[in-house]
Amino acid sequence: MNTVISTKHYFNKMNLRHLLAYGLGIFMLASCDDNTATLGIDMMPSTDIVSKNFKTYDVTTESYAVGDAVLARTNKSYFGRFTDPETNTTIASDFMVQFHCEEGFNLPEIIRNDDACTRLDVRLFIDNFVGDSLQSFKLSVYELNKSLDPNADYYTNINPEEYIDATAQPIATKWFTISDRTISDADRWKTDYSNNIRISLPVDLGTSILRDYRQHPEHFANTSAWLKSENPCSKGLYFKLEYGDGAMAYIDLVQMNLFFRYYDGTLAKDTIGMCTFAATDAVVEATHFENTNLDQLVNDESCTYLKSPAGIFTMATIPADQIHVEDTINSAKLTLTRYNDEVESNFKLNIPQTVLLVRLDDYLNGFFENYQIQDGRESYLASFNSSTNTYTFNNIARLITGMAKEKKAGKATANWNKVLIIPVETTKDSSGGIVKLNHDFGMNSARLVGGKNNPIKLEVIYSSF
Repeated sequence: MNTVISTKHYFNKMNLRHLLAYGLGIFMLASCDDNTATLGIDMMPSTDIVSKNFKTYDVTTESYAVGDAVLARTNKSYFGRFTDPETNTTIASDFMVQFHCEEGFNLPEIIRNDDACTRLDVRLFIDNFVGDSLQSFKLSVYELNKSLDPNADYYTNINPEEYIDATAQPIATKWFTISDRTISDADRWKTDYSNNIRISLPVDLGTSILRDYRQHPEHFANTSAWLKSENPCSKGLYFKLEYGDGAMAYIDLVQMNLFFRYYDGTLAKDTIGMCTFAATDAVVEATHFENTNLDQLVNDESCTYLKSPAGIFTMATIPADQIHVEDTINSAKLTLTRYNDEVESNFKLNIPQTVLLVRLDDYLNGFFENYQIQDGRESYLASFNSSTNTYTFNNIARLITGMAKEKKAGKATANWNKVLIIPVETTKDSSGGIVKLNHDFGMNSARLVGGKNNPIKLEVIYSSF
């Protein structure tokens, strides 16, 4: 490129600094060519060039025994015994429940036969179940003689025998199947039918409740007053599993119904009345779980397990001290792959649908007790992908960076790089945002690729300059 320019006119008016700058521009203009492939790159210092790297790291996993003790913060109760055909492990459960007394509770002025109860029963409404609905079970019902604190935390290893008189006879017993065979198929398929177990209680207990209302209406002012009263059943009931195997019932409502005859002034005749005490969120429902044969799963080093309720978590050791955290971590993906079931059965357990990844120390220090939810920093959620048979935590980069900083600052604990993968249930608000996390109490199980002798992979993409 040739350039001719006259500087005579400008030389008298330009100082030397401007002339030199102008001359530099002439030099740069005269030196250019048509190749601009390195334009900008050639002008950057070599230390500023961005390099993206992809690397995988081994993550060791192992099964983590829960020991039947997880926080039992749920509004459902569980009853039955079921043996998993895939793992030959058995879980049994029974439960205690309190009853709510509505504010403004009142009864008719005239109840016939000196406030006598004509019938008292409890209904256990079944929302769902696992197993064979035709298997026979026997339960016994005991009155609690020790109050459960509605403000306390209860765990799945609670011992119901501490809340009853173990030497007393049960107030009722019941043989049943989850599918009620005492009603016709036509009634069972009616739209207003709700599957339930009905247990008759002694009517003299109901009569005592009615008579106490006449003498001490303040005992029925609200739930707190009811729980503190000495009324029969006011402290709650224990439904004890006596016999049976092959099914587990999910009970979403427990309701005690008291019937009586009273004079209806409007109708000017005697009629049947009923008052109801139901289990609600305002009172305690405490399910006791007991697992057997879990040790064989926990000790299997060729894989890991997720098993609920109150069974097994998976623990992973993140190699945070091997990752170049001085560079920028763009993403860090951890994938857990589920093995397909090996046993064919009509009564297989379900697959956990949502899992939480949380630091082991955070779990031990009360993650669930403190009503925490995933924060995208030290705890994350993943859903089961049935197409790929996996749970994927797409980016746990902040977790890894935080672990490494703790180690560098000398603040690392013995569990500094350990996390748990836990089956959970989520509660969402009207906008779909997650507002509460609880342990998953469904009958679920998954066998995962991993184990101490078979590390899984953590995929990291990071940038260096």
